[in-house]
Amino acid sequence: MSHNEQLQAKIRDRSAHVGVLGLGYVGLPLAVELAKVGFHVTGIDVTQEKVDLINRGVSYVLDVPESELRPLVESGHLKATTDFSVISTFDTANICVPTPLRKTKDPDMSFVVACTEEIARYLKAGTLVILESTTYPGTTEELLLPTLERSGLKVGEDFFLCFSPERVDPGNEKFQTRNIPKVVGGITAACTQVGALFYQQALDVVVPVSSTSVAEMVKLLENTFRMINIGMVNELAMMCDRMGVNVWEVIDAAATKPFGFMPFYPGPGLGGHCIPIDPFYLSWKTKQAGIEARFIELAGYINGQMPRFVVDKIGDALNEHSKPVKGSHIHLLGVAYKRDIDDLRESPALDVAHLLHQRGARVTYSDPYIARAEHEGVHLERMGEDEALAGADCVVIITDHRNVDYAKVGATAKLIVDTRNAMKHIGGDNVVRL
Repeated sequence: MSHNEQLQAKIRDRSAHVGVLGLGYVGLPLAVELAKVGFHVTGIDVTQEKVDLINRGVSYVLDVPESELRPLVESGHLKATTDFSVISTFDTANICVPTPLRKTKDPDMSFVVACTEEIARYLKAGTLVILESTTYPGTTEELLLPTLERSGLKVGEDFFLCFSPERVDPGNEKFQTRNIPKVVGGITAACTQVGALFYQQALDVVVPVSSTSVAEMVKLLENTFRMINIGMVNELAMMCDRMGVNVWEVIDAAATKPFGFMPFYPGPGLGGHCIPIDPFYLSWKTKQAGIEARFIELAGYINGQMPRFVVDKIGDALNEHSKPVKGSHIHLLGVAYKRDIDDLRESPALDVAHLLHQRGARVTYSDPYIARAEHEGVHLERMGEDEALAGADCVVIITDHRNVDYAKVGATAKLIVDTRNAMKHIGGDNVVRL
């Protein structure tokens, strides 16, 4: 029996030992779904605290309820470790580590490289390796494949290599890991076949594509599409502001068209680990081919200007109340990068706070999901919502968490700058909208 046939048999009868490298917002939910269908899953993370929490059945990811995690840990179907040598026992290995951008907007592949080196060190025949970390087209074939082939094993015959883009949307109650269609592309047709079979055991829909480069490009298309359209509507918001037009009303009316239009909404800037970052992988890669990604660069510039635009709106609003920004108490209501999650990564609230600090404001925040907020050495003071609403010179709605009583905000705060249209159905003379 070939290595391909042996691995497929192990996958089908759930006897394959599954490994997940990186136990964050992508890796942990995936590990849980795989364990739920009967695989014995071992997660690897370099953070001892995360490993300890998982092994106690405690979840630190909002999309992973402890009621699901704890039984899997107690039954032995899911465990975590910091010891990379356990890779030698894996039949499959999913790489789910961060791929941030450097300050120069080129990809930082150090986490992926480190994981690949560890896998290559322990790689045995009959292993499936899948990269899920978002990256530029060509990464799997150009970076991972040569490293793994140093073992002397042949891809498509002795081991199998795929790319499958993560599509996690933290806080989305409708679409989560199990029911989000899973794209997968392999180095060879055999790799794609094995990769698709693996995901089919735990996920509702699997979409095989012809190559790893196609799968890598899929993710970048999805997020570049969002980034560019958000950039367009942010620019529209600035235009409407100058012309005295309510941009939110414009978008709502346009969205009644049953074809040819998809609503996007403005905001204080882009946040999270995908939309502000992923398109620049594509921009960086195309520059290597002598192509300028003009839409991406322009949208990135516009989106990057939104925190400054928000601060200017705050300044104008305070000025109408005969107050300067300097010395004013400005309270940020919500600082997570999107509603109903506990993720501060790339949040525009951090940029807004930084700019307000530069102008001499006292900045506080409240957020039911964020216990500590820091940016570029500036520690934001956390304040109770009731105290802040009553005492602040201006309350700025940065993140529209659904568990906030916006009617109370409108009735209590002296001045409100609403960057998310959270006060749409409340209104009031004290509300200034983006």
